[in-house]
Amino acid sequence: MERISQALLARPQVIVGAAGLCVVGAVALVIALVGDERAGMPSARVRLTAEKSPIEVASGQDVFGFSGMDLYQDAAIEGLEGEGMAGSDEAIITLPDGASVSSSGTFSAPVRQPDPLPAAPIAGLHQPGPEGPLPRIAADGRVPAQAYARPFRPNGKPTVALVVGGLGLNAVTTRAAIERLPAEVTLSFVPYADGLQRWIDMARSYGHEVLLELPMEPTGYPNNDPGPYTLLANSSADDVSVKLDWLLSRAVGYYGVTNYLGDRFAGAEGPTGAMMSQLRQRGLAFLDDGTLSGRPGAFARATADRIIDEDQSPASILRQLHALEVQAKTDGSAFGSGFSYPVTVETAARWVAGLEQRGIQLAPASAMTRRGRSS
Repeated sequence: MERISQALLARPQVIVGAAGLCVVGAVALVIALVGDERAGMPSARVRLTAEKSPIEVASGQDVFGFSGMDLYQDAAIEGLEGEGMAGSDEAIITLPDGASVSSSGTFSAPVRQPDPLPAAPIAGLHQPGPEGPLPRIAADGRVPAQAYARPFRPNGKPTVALVVGGLGLNAVTTRAAIERLPAEVTLSFVPYADGLQRWIDMARSYGHEVLLELPMEPTGYPNNDPGPYTLLANSSADDVSVKLDWLLSRAVGYYGVTNYLGDRFAGAEGPTGAMMSQLRQRGLAFLDDGTLSGRPGAFARATADRIIDEDQSPASILRQLHALEVQAKTDGSAFGSGFSYPVTVETAARWVAGLEQRGIQLAPASAMTRRGRSS
């Protein structure tokens, strides 16, 4: 043993190598035990917390104040070029009686003051259902189709009604439609919307009467699917009843219902008859966009004369609104239907601004309904 030690001491490079191996082994042992290759090194820890900014839903004024909505403002002006050249800042459509509808870049639809309708629910107009409260005819004969409708007094002028639908899914456009469109414009809400009752309550607080949308089977179903409670063309009367109970129990405060899609459902006499029968028994109006024109039933009925925004351009929408005016002056009344596209809401807000001066009275859609008639 002494000989081995002396031999090693006579070779310093062996001693250095051995020492190195010891150091490497020690480091490897630390890493294996601790799991951090920087263990033992100087370190500092700082706790970082990011501030959570609250999520705010833009108001209708933020989006449809027009002064801040340059995209749609410019689109409206450009879309109306050629309809009446009034310079680069304004475009005009001239009406048959010499009046005009202007698309001025300086137009700003006001936030309208609340003109509340009675708060929902109104006593006696609902009964418990399997999924929630269901509308009914009250014991004293009152019906939702009348109690929840906006009161209307004709002034002798031709009348035009407008329904704007698809509301409740997009908070910004829903709030804009409620705040910016006149109380006489009827608003239609999607039954699947989160916070549906809150939206309906807000709409009624601004004076808007409300419709609830019933999803109906369209051409192309199920690839074109309006949702899990869609009324189908091959439904039995019981199937229609079960789905209606769910749909009608989503909220209270609507005076009637309207279709969402449904061209295939409209052709099925049995299911549509079952639906109309239940609506009639519950005292509800049924208004459609033309898809179910000629189908009688419900407590009261109306069918829109035209959809105003199949072509989603300001010029096209304004032409459709203009056509409603012409029809109203010819027939005494006209009824239009549209979707809550931002361009639809803006164009409608511009259009109604001078409607009274052009000899037209804006009416709620309920004023277009007739008891026991299809339109």
